[in-house]
Amino acid sequence: MSDKVFICRCEDLTEEEIKQAIDEGYTTLEELKCKLRLGMGPCQGRGCLSLARRILCQKTDKTTEEITLPPSRPPVIPVSLGTLASDEK
Repeated sequence: MSDKVFICRCEDLTEEEIKQAIDEGYTTLEELKCKLRLGMGPCQGRGCLSLARRILCQKTDKTTEEITLPPSRPPVIPVSLGTLASDEK
């Protein structure tokens, strides 16, 4: 049985991987996103960013108000690649 706690299921990121990145000096969600692809999967961070934020608060002794969520970038609602690739209007 695995004792891994998955925080970002889309990118298979565990709590331990996130904590390790924070220990390496990545102390914002934007930095974690760039390093680990946190929140860049199909759910676009809907599930994992708040969990990662909580871990970041614990590890850095900051409040949730001090740790801002990365800006949302279009599309805010997931869009299939087939829709984007379609030449229909």
